[in-house]
Amino acid sequence: MSKKLFEWLIVTLKESAWAPLGVVGFYAVGLWLNLFDMYPPLDIPTHFMGGVAITYFYRSAIRHSQMIVGDIPLSIQIVFAFTCTGTTTVFWEFYENFMDRFFGFHMVRGLEDTIVDFILGISGALVLSLFYRKR
Repeated sequence: MSKKLFEWLIVTLKESAWAPLGVVGFYAVGLWLNLFDMYPPLDIPTHFMGGVAITYFYRSAIRHSQMIVGDIPLSIQIVFAFTCTGTTTVFWEFYENFMDRFFGFHMVRGLEDTIVDFILGISGALVLSLFYRKR
């Protein structure tokens, strides 16, 4: 691994890894304590904040990647982070369905739940993308 790549990884993780790890941690504790079964609406802010957190992480990673790849226009950074978040929401729903199917979890409450989760994650990404300021 080149020195610049290692620097990029460390700087990105130090700045922004806390956000998605915090949401995933909350999600894991919620599953462990059955909070999502007792309070199904808790799933709504979790997926919304997941979209915000992962977009923040991608924005940080893309911004710091400029030390390796050169200048990236702000509009491209925003679109790329947004689309990466959309892809992440798809893989997160794959994960939930996989865990339900093969390990007996009951995270997915049907097609409507999955679609709402997509909308919430993308909405979180959109909100952060609209309000994020260039440093």
